Amino acid sequence: MKITWLGHAAFLIEGESRILIDPFISGNPMAPCKAEEIECDIICVTHGHGDHLGDAIPIAKKNSAPIIAIHEIARYAVKHGVEGIGANLGGSVELKGIRFTMVQAWHSSGIDASGFGFSGGDPAGFIISTQKVLYHAGDTCIFSDMKLIGELYKPQISFLPIGDRFTMNPEHAAKAASWIKSDIVIPMHYNTFPPVAQNPSEFKSLVESLCDSEVVICEVGKAVEV
Repeated sequence: MKITWLGHAAFLIEGESRILIDPFISGNPMAPCKAEEIECDIICVTHGHGDHLGDAIPIAKKNSAPIIAIHEIARYAVKHGVEGIGANLGGSVELKGIRFTMVQAWHSSGIDASGFGFSGGDPAGFIISTQKVLYHAGDTCIFSDMKLIGELYKPQISFLPIGDRFTMNPEHAAKAASWIKSDIVIPMHYNTFPPVAQNPSEFKSLVESLCDSEVVICEVGKAVEV
């Protein structure tokens, strides 16, 4: 399985299928490619903010890829001519032999696309059960049920935001990592813009002082084999 960080909270997971998560490409100063260059089979969107919903609609159209998201965002996708597969917190859908389970995140989720007012429903994270079990936390603060997410789903790889201001800071994200107990933890949602500037090496040190998880600091645009 290959994991490529596309900056911010966007990842391309290549294994049984090509799964694109939170494709904020246009307007993302870290993005290593253009939205029209991305090839994928399935898109997951954690919530409606522009830096997560991003280019999901045009990428989905180009690739004939469904968007899996909370019910309200799935309806938004359908309204824009894309296959939207809706779920809700605690629910799962299976697609191409892969199980996608939506889990809680503490954040906000209004769709803020230009000229459009639409409820984005609740923010969410995803458990993706493919060759390995992945946990993409979306945008969230730390919350104690992360312990339960670790216990129930046993994710082998976790993607955790560390940027502060809009999400957890590195200290809180490290504490969350110690609860989840993944083999590998990948930091995200940092250094895109000045308000979320962080040193991921500090996060790595914090995690490794608390638990046995390995922190992998991805380079934007470079695939990591796991």
